[in-house]
Amino acid sequence: MSYCGKKLSKQGLLTLPALVLLSGCGLDITSEDSTTSAQSQGSTEPTIEIAGAAMKGVIRQGLVTANRLIADKDGYYAPQRLASKPVRTVDDGSYELKLRGKAEGWALVELEADDSTRMLCDVVPQCEQVGTEPVAFGQPMALDGNFILRGAGDLGLETVNLTPLTHLAVTLAERSASGLSPEALSSAYTTVEGWFGLADGALRLAPPDLTGLDEIGSVTADALQVAIANAAFLALVNDNAQWNSISDVLNNMTSQASETGQISLMGDGTNVALADLVTAAAVQASDLQATVDSSVISQKLVVVEYRNVQRFKTIADVYGGSDTSVAETDTTTTDTTTTDTTSDTTTADTTTTDTTTTDTTTADTTTTDTTTADTTTAGTTTTDTTTAGTTTTDTTTTDTTTAYTTTTDTTEPTTTETIPANAALLSWTAPLTRENGDSLAMGEIAGFEVVYGSGAENLDQSLAIGDASVEELLVDELTEGTWFFAIRTLDIDGNRSTLSEVVSKQI
Repeated sequence: MSYCGKKLSKQGLLTLPALVLLSGCGLDITSEDSTTSAQSQGSTEPTIEIAGAAMKGVIRQGLVTANRLIADKDGYYAPQRLASKPVRTVDDGSYELKLRGKAEGWALVELEADDSTRMLCDVVPQCEQVGTEPVAFGQPMALDGNFILRGAGDLGLETVNLTPLTHLAVTLAERSASGLSPEALSSAYTTVEGWFGLADGALRLAPPDLTGLDEIGSVTADALQVAIANAAFLALVNDNAQWNSISDVLNNMTSQASETGQISLMGDGTNVALADLVTAAAVQASDLQATVDSSVISQKLVVVEYRNVQRFKTIADVYGGSDTSVAETDTTTTDTTTTDTTSDTTTADTTTTDTTTTDTTTADTTTTDTTTADTTTAGTTTTDTTTAGTTTTDTTTTDTTTAYTTTTDTTEPTTTETIPANAALLSWTAPLTRENGDSLAMGEIAGFEVVYGSGAENLDQSLAIGDASVEELLVDELTEGTWFFAIRTLDIDGNRSTLSEVVSKQI
């Protein structure tokens, strides 16, 4: 099924707040250079702590080093050469080390893997690399000796996290004429965030452990989106024989960024494509929903899935649609998200949404449209306009507990916009109040979830909408029979409403 007529398919893919506890080893990095003036005077040189997390999945026992980024006389920034003793990341992926000098300037932090390094598989259902047995989701796996992650940050303001996305940003910044300058790094981080449709500053967030989401108190959708984007790098290895390991994917991406300053949008048969990574992220966000018990986190995963679907559509629009294989992927649907729609997921502080199913099929078609208006007063108006010869039956149910809006839903089919016979067009109006009567601002709504199925008690498929301004959804490629639909509202705190009344359409 699809949003606005399209949804990414798992077939044909080249593959879709709790900060990490910074409880590092507390070891010092020291320099072999003992010629500084502070030392010559016998004084103690100040040190600064650097902390963060290495997350792809969680990377344990990775070797981490840090170097200050110093400008030469020509203004070119490069890591200061220090013979440092690495520290290792601990079980939650965090590290903590000390760097000589004051808390000013920027530092480059690097992680390397050795025989002791392990990473938790963060890909559902398993992680695959050539030459090794598949590793189940949440279990530790070895990394090859070529695996490297880099990140950079302002020593006076932030921690430095190490992920595939930060690694890509550092590589992109190195193309700058000023080297790894603060300006080049900041710009590169913003560019990579844009590539993956992430919010500004998202790469500074500590990505959560995707294998233990139920164990954390809370997490933002932005942080989840970052973690899932990083998981997509290894998800590509599962579904494409071209890539033998996560290092292959990372090396290809960094080579593209280093050589051209960008990465391939749709792929050329040789390079990793941005569209493939975004698609893999969407699939992972969908699959992860089945691994968590928390309804709040599940709904944030729905939002992340929707964001990646929308990002793929944006990439496809930029590309121009000339790649026919991608066009086929964009219009094929094989998998949908299963969501628990029982009443035990409802809280008192949630929202309610109205749903309208509209049919605009051509002459001699019989359609039943049902409108449920839960947040409008008596007298709410619903108008359906269909083509000549169409027989339409409208049933309106009104709840008078809220007095706010009058809504008119009008469908005016044309010869070029006729809804397919195997599709249903749903429309709704965002609620203005919560179920407990409190007012609800548009800025408090995170999006909607449409659930549907072949029975009113079997709404086992769903589509996520992560935009409060959306008021219409075309669900297509429905098989013959009667289909039932309902919708709920998601707010920014992770609450979700009870389902609207169920409406149906005969296909």
